[in-house]
Amino acid sequence: MSSLTYDLALAGLSVGAAAALSGIGLIVTYRATGVLNLAHGALAMFCAYLLRQCVVEWSWPLWAGAALVLLVVAPALGLALERGVFRPLTTVGGDPARTLVASLGVFVLLVGAAALLWGTGAREDAPTLIAADPWGQLAVACAVAVAVWAVTRWTRFGGELRAVVDNRPLAVLGGIDADRVAAAGWAFGAFTAGLTGVLLAPYVRLDPYGLPLLVMEVVAVAVVARMRFLSVAVAAALTIGVAQSGLTRLRPGGWAEPLVQAAGANLFVVALLVAALALPGIGGRGALPRAATRRVVPAPPGAWPVAAVLFLLPLGFAGSDLRTSIQVPALALILLSLVVVVGRAGQLALGQGAFAGLGALFATLATLGRLPLLPALPPLLALLLTVALVAPLGLLTAVPAIRRHGLALALATFAVGVGVSRFVFAQPYAASGLTPGRPSAFRTDRAYYVLELVALAAALLCVAALRRGRTGRALAAVRDHEAGASAAGVRVPALKVAAFVGGAGLAALGGGLLAFGTRSFDPGAYDPVRGLLWFAAIVVLGADSLLGALAGAALLVGLDAGARGGIAAALIGVLAVLTGHVPEGPYEAARRLLGRGRGRGRLTARGAAARDRLRRGAGPHAVRAAPESGPVSSRPGPVTARPAPPRVLRASGLTVAFGGRPVLRGVDITVPPGRIVAVVGPNGAGKSTLFHCLAGTLRPDAGRVRLGERDITALPAHARTRLGVARTFQEPAVFPSLTVAENIRVGAEQGRVRDPDATRGLLALLGLRGEQRASALPTGTLRRVELARALAGRPHTVLLDEPAAGLDDAEAASLARLLRALAADGTALLVVEHDMDLVADLADTVHVLAAGAVVASGPPATVLGP
Repeated sequence: MSSLTYDLALAGLSVGAAAALSGIGLIVTYRATGVLNLAHGALAMFCAYLLRQCVVEWSWPLWAGAALVLLVVAPALGLALERGVFRPLTTVGGDPARTLVASLGVFVLLVGAAALLWGTGAREDAPTLIAADPWGQLAVACAVAVAVWAVTRWTRFGGELRAVVDNRPLAVLGGIDADRVAAAGWAFGAFTAGLTGVLLAPYVRLDPYGLPLLVMEVVAVAVVARMRFLSVAVAAALTIGVAQSGLTRLRPGGWAEPLVQAAGANLFVVALLVAALALPGIGGRGALPRAATRRVVPAPPGAWPVAAVLFLLPLGFAGSDLRTSIQVPALALILLSLVVVVGRAGQLALGQGAFAGLGALFATLATLGRLPLLPALPPLLALLLTVALVAPLGLLTAVPAIRRHGLALALATFAVGVGVSRFVFAQPYAASGLTPGRPSAFRTDRAYYVLELVALAAALLCVAALRRGRTGRALAAVRDHEAGASAAGVRVPALKVAAFVGGAGLAALGGGLLAFGTRSFDPGAYDPVRGLLWFAAIVVLGADSLLGALAGAALLVGLDAGARGGIAAALIGVLAVLTGHVPEGPYEAARRLLGRGRGRGRLTARGAAARDRLRRGAGPHAVRAAPESGPVSSRPGPVTARPAPPRVLRASGLTVAFGGRPVLRGVDITVPPGRIVAVVGPNGAGKSTLFHCLAGTLRPDAGRVRLGERDITALPAHARTRLGVARTFQEPAVFPSLTVAENIRVGAEQGRVRDPDATRGLLALLGLRGEQRASALPTGTLRRVELARALAGRPHTVLLDEPAAGLDDAEAASLARLLRALAADGTALLVVEHDMDLVADLADTVHVLAAGAVVASGPPATVLGP
């Protein structure tokens, strides 16, 4: 028994050593560049294939092939990725989500390239670089870790690396070549990826899908180490490896045995789930790249008729062509679920393939009578039941999405997808040749294709109605600016849950139709790598585009059916890695290039507005030349009329401390109706903290916030907005993918009093053009749009955070006139402002904050002096 224990421990150390190498590479790349390289597994797979090609196919000596692959090719790939893919992204802001899409593009590109070059079958003859004795692999991992630690601690480069990690802009100003540091990080990360791949390849299945996924699973050790501590990563990798090996000895019997065996074979997956869902998230709060989800790209003229003809064309096919075409509408439904979750809601959901697979599995089991407590069901009824069962499972990803953003959300959703794949799809009952039947009236391929088209058309109409309606505008607001959406009254958590649940239902419908169409359940069709391919496809082809879902399905099925497998993945990968070079997206770039080639100029904003009005038949006299800035109406008029007296907003004894340091100390403040209250003070005085406590984005450690007699201290921002307390932001919180009118409509639809005429009245009041996109407006106009959105819900109290920031004198004077008019109409206004002249001219009462306490209060003339 002791010999068996020792052997299992050695086997676990071998796996843990490879995982430790992978974690070291991920951490070094992340610390040097800020990029969580999700292509790490694909790099490992590609290098393993290259070594096999050199040694097995070309008969090179092992040492020569290993030297070429690990010391030349792998670092060169890392340098090429840094220079050609990720460095351009730093020039456009270094958005973590944008780099995520680019790294997924590299992943998909390498997977597709490997499938094209070496096929999709598994290889069993990968050369062994280090003998099966785990001590050699463990020694390599420890040596690499010690070398990295020594370099970062005792060399000049290590100091430069720490400086770049702490503050890249400041490091650049200090004369450090941050690009050189990033290039070195990428080269080393690619080297460790290659080393991981060639060490693992002899002991696992070497194919374009299996090895990349296996390496991605061990990202858990880097997350456990908080993407920072090498020693923690190594210890975690070795511990999980040994524990996973040791679990193979357990044979509890009964119902627990399959679960224990699955956990023993996939302990790194369990660690990934725990690390991604339970530990604090890494990365920023990034949404998807603006080119993918925010930029509104008009459909090409005649695109929908062409799409309809192309989707009807397979009705004239027969044989294998028709059987292949059956997959397209089903896959389009799965991609349409990504349009809802990724495109419209802006959530980085990498596990959507799991819900498609669950839909296929549940629908198949239901038709075969293998679902517990249910008899065999007709296929159509089984499909409806499947959607009802899988849709609530969207909570698996919706719950982490409520608190996580950017890379943290991407990891959490990917972990859920991998967990479902390993613990559901890989079990014997799901891989035993399940063969569902089709509905009796649609058993022929042509009739079944008609059924799919009907389902797809219905789903397209529902999603189109969703995007045009109130919920669609609220989802776009969450995508564009989550805090701004909450300030507009949007119930952000509930809306995220609805998006994930609806997306899961759509994916389940597509998965069920796909299983019925192919008359089989294939677990490999829904593995996490294919889910990443679907995500990348919908992002690059138009995440918020219905046509993008149709084009993606046709492309993925058509290219791989009509050519060697992998060409679709390679094409999608190329488009994704061009994110930094073509930030507006491939379609818009092509349209712009063609427009230049024809010598066509671009219309001004006013010209575009005139063109749009003429197209709608309004006539030339309907074009209103509203000013971009300048005076606004002196009184708000009926837009802000209130049917009942407002309740007074009061704060008493507000106390907040961060890390033991007091920021607010017993602050009392009242914002009475019809008055303008200003809060001033030096930087660090606590003004922003006080503002957040009043707005509902921060809960104080002590003290109370009351609205009338109601204690609202624990209420979130959207709930306070619905009670009549609106706010603006220091940086204008607008929704760039929506028009000005749609921005205002979000506030009108979510606010305290829903007023269908509010949008039209506020456009006239503030001199705004409703048809303009908010993404192309100057700061002064954006401030008016934000204020209009805040007023659209007819609030009785408005909190303004530095409303004059970025405004010229004329715009500031216009703003002051409007605020006075609002106060005269009975609105309570709280202004946090640095412009003392504006405060002196505008406020009725001024509170001076210093070191977290109110040190003076009274009229401006008394508090601010002459």
